[in-house]
Amino acid sequence: MRVLTFNVQNLRLRHPGGRERLDGARDGEGDGEGDGRADPLDYADRRLTAGVLARADADICALQEVFDRETLDYFHDHLLRATGAAPWPYRACLSGNDGGGRDLAAMARRPFAARSDARLLPGALGLEGMPGARADLPVFSRDLLEVGLGALSLYVVHFKAPWPDPDAAWQRRRVEALAVRRVIETRHPDPGALWLVLGDLNDPGRDPERAVAPLLAPFGVDLTERMAEAERWTWWQDDHRRGCPDAMIASPALAARWPGAVPRAIRAGLSREAGGRQPRLEDVGALRPRASDHAALVLDLDGL
Repeated sequence: MRVLTFNVQNLRLRHPGGRERLDGARDGEGDGEGDGRADPLDYADRRLTAGVLARADADICALQEVFDRETLDYFHDHLLRATGAAPWPYRACLSGNDGGGRDLAAMARRPFAARSDARLLPGALGLEGMPGARADLPVFSRDLLEVGLGALSLYVVHFKAPWPDPDAAWQRRRVEALAVRRVIETRHPDPGALWLVLGDLNDPGRDPERAVAPLLAPFGVDLTERMAEAERWTWWQDDHRRGCPDAMIASPALAARWPGAVPRAIRAGLSREAGGRQPRLEDVGALRPRASDHAALVLDLDGL
């Protein structure tokens, strides 16, 4: 089985004048916070997003920043199918807590069960009173999307970004990490369980103590640490910052069962100015068009 995580950067379907169009891989007015005016590069962006997913050819795709199920279905039926890739007939995109529509989604080539934890409050997990948690607000900034796929359980996340207040955002991510851990501990008391936390941790990786530490060893195994250090980056900003906010954290049992499983970053849709040795898809521009400001991350679990 091949598993993928990909932050597709503000994928949203709009209906201007009764017509259908997708926002491109850009922030600002395309993210639901502005007037939503079209950009001439939007469609080119989304063809590239589809091209990255077709190249990855994953059995199960965990996606971040999808506006809603209608958007996911339209993108699948009109752009992904046009690539010639095998379809992903099983799809879910459940409503989360981000008013801008940055929901979590999954699509697969086999049936799966999906569950949203967007409405969980801190008190339900024993996290009341912690800095970054308010008793009357959901514990997750966006959601925790639980995906059951046979013996494998996926926990798809998109944690709080480190702005506008980095200290407050750190506290929020710490609460989210603890919440994910407690959900997993409840669902999987068996130490032999096969689970994987994947998605955008929004973790800068430069803090003296990582906000997401509760999910790391000895609780989980950060599989991105198996990647060569020079290849351990999945995100690029126009100010030439790189990072690896995208994660695959495995249960100890999963990590032990597949000791040679190493995530791979697919940077074929990143802006050319992001650099790196990986060739780009033909239409990728210096800054745009692009598939996203994130690379996709894939993991092969043979025999599952």
